[in-house]
Amino acid sequence: MKKIILSVATLSLLFVTSCDVKQTQETKLPDVDVAVEEGQLPSFDVEWADINVGTRTKTVEVPKVVVVMEEVEVEVPYVDVDMPDEFGEKEERTILVEAEVDDVEHEINIDKVYASKNNLIVVSTLEKGDKSLADKKVRISDQITMNAPDLNVKHYIVGERPNRVFNTAYKYFADEDALEEKLEGYTEIYSD
Repeated sequence: MKKIILSVATLSLLFVTSCDVKQTQETKLPDVDVAVEEGQLPSFDVEWADINVGTRTKTVEVPKVVVVMEEVEVEVPYVDVDMPDEFGEKEERTILVEAEVDDVEHEINIDKVYASKNNLIVVSTLEKGDKSLADKKVRISDQITMNAPDLNVKHYIVGERPNRVFNTAYKYFADEDALEEKLEGYTEIYSD
């Protein structure tokens, strides 16, 4: 019996291995039209770790930039303001306007100063130049010296605000006409 089974298995093996199979037609799956209804994803309540954000003092290496300051004599605008005695004693102080720029060089100038009661409005212009700064960021400034009592100072800059965080300290205006409403009731006390 074992010989017969072995003989049938051998013949079957010879028959299967000796045939030549060629595909005569491509396979095509049946078209299926399925109606799909909205499903719902599962939701989970996840308990997460408590997070505390703070600072720590740590010693790290940072690059050190040294700026050498040099004293030179230059002409700076000087404004001497005589106010009624109720505003207090005069004190010499510097009115400074700054901007931080990148991309191309800029120039900032204090053009006018307006006063009303104990308030000053300093109007400056910021103009874009042509020379590239490459990947550098530069702070530019202008200043005038004022001999006056302690006054409240607001800075308005005419020009496009550079896209740097430092430049949020001042209000920027597209042109001087946009300032007209802000200057109502003020008197011009300085003009460049």
